[in-house]
Amino acid sequence: MSSDAVKRLTAAGVDNPRLDARLLLAHAKNDPMLFESFVARRAAREPLAYITGHKEFWSLDFEVGPGVLIPRPETETVIECVLAAFPDRTAPLQLLDLGTGSGCLLIALLKEYPKARGLGLEKSEKTRRFALRNVARHAMARRCEIREGGWPGLPEGAYDVVLSNPPYIRSHEICGLAPEVCRYEPVMALDGGEDGLAAYRALAPEITRLLRPGGYAFLEIGVGQDKTVPALFAAAGMEPVALTPDLAGNPRVLTAKPKE
Repeated sequence: MSSDAVKRLTAAGVDNPRLDARLLLAHAKNDPMLFESFVARRAAREPLAYITGHKEFWSLDFEVGPGVLIPRPETETVIECVLAAFPDRTAPLQLLDLGTGSGCLLIALLKEYPKARGLGLEKSEKTRRFALRNVARHAMARRCEIREGGWPGLPEGAYDVVLSNPPYIRSHEICGLAPEVCRYEPVMALDGGEDGLAAYRALAPEITRLLRPGGYAFLEIGVGQDKTVPALFAAAGMEPVALTPDLAGNPRVLTAKPKE
């Protein structure tokens, strides 16, 4: 591994320059010219996952690239919450993922529930293509459908589980995020409007309609949204059940169910 590469990544402000250099070298298969191009891209703060084309989530490998939100470790909290709410792994659950992105949440859950079926909705055609490739990669085509578009027209009361990791960053805060995020990741997947709550306002009444009795919604939320998002769902006819923290201790996932 080139010490010069480590120095360049360090000077560029990359958090783990030695590890990233090692991973880039492996991805370049020891080709010096390819390695140099990878280092230059990483020094420009392009996400490592976009350069390698892969990101691990829930111990599974997902294909990612420009146009798709990179799966985050904190989002695995959503999986943990679903597993806690539905301990029977043989349950024939009907899963709905609103804004599926790479498909990581939906595919990970279908791996955990071998009799479940899932539908992922994604507005971005570019993003949807990544989800479709990941469905094929994990041999989920028979149990998983990815559609372009929103949720109007979906049948009422048809789903046991509704998932969403919606955009929740306040518009004016996006420019202050790490360069890897604000320069490269899709704004559509980040921008939650002026107060970060625009997506939740749209989702709350629809999720209430789509869940069947006994079903649950699981939504990732941002830091500082642990009071506002539950209030929005309560006003829409949902009962907030739990707020589950991520490994950093931040309330990360709202679990809610239809009011009885």
